Amino acid sequence: MIELKNINKSFDGKQVLFDVSAQFEKGKCSFVIGASGGGKSVLMKTMVGLLVPESGNINFDGRDFLNIAYEEKKIIRQEIGMLFQGGALFDSLSVEDNIAFPMRMFTNWSKDEVIERVNFCLKRVNLENVNQLFPSNISGGMKKRVGIARAIALNPKYLFCDEPNSGLDPITSRLIDELIAEITQEFNITTVINSHDMKSVFDMSDQVTFVYKGKAWWEGDKSQIRTSDCKELVDFIKASEF
Repeated sequence: MIELKNINKSFDGKQVLFDVSAQFEKGKCSFVIGASGGGKSVLMKTMVGLLVPESGNINFDGRDFLNIAYEEKKIIRQEIGMLFQGGALFDSLSVEDNIAFPMRMFTNWSKDEVIERVNFCLKRVNLENVNQLFPSNISGGMKKRVGIARAIALNPKYLFCDEPNSGLDPITSRLIDELIAEITQEFNITTVINSHDMKSVFDMSDQVTFVYKGKAWWEGDKSQIRTSDCKELVDFIKASEF
């Protein structure tokens, strides 16, 4: 479980997050939704350690991420997998080397062990025998799956996905949703997904946090969204393409 308590974050004196508190449970796909500029991306970057809040607590299974020793923080970071919005693959590296990158950075595994894990991750995302291809040779959907393979390479306890369906057609989007949901349950991962895709929310979310003007404005599950009397949430849903 990941637990946030009263997270505050500012940039140049302008506050972006206001006392955000939320919980994200193990083995579930938790969505953070909200309009662009509402603070959800800043919240995710804060959770993974790319940004440091002015105040508050971030607990990973009871470990205070903001107030522990460097070595303990390093362990948590190695337990985090990240799927970036654009894939963030290294153009100059093959698919195999992209997936192997975190293993070579953070483990002492042998070359054979690394390749075995690469092949396992590729098989798990339904991509086999593409090891030597480069990002420029594969489709957008394949890049997302390679990104997922890299994100699970170190067998993470926590998986963060930033707009995983961005730029994909509806059919490929559904395949990516199903893959993330399957991996979450199969490996009992705590998965947090930033998205504005309401179809994905209704298809695969287990819990939802609606961020509005830097605040955790509403929390619930997808069955409660349609009957919510939260005006800001209702307006957000009505404005979406879904």
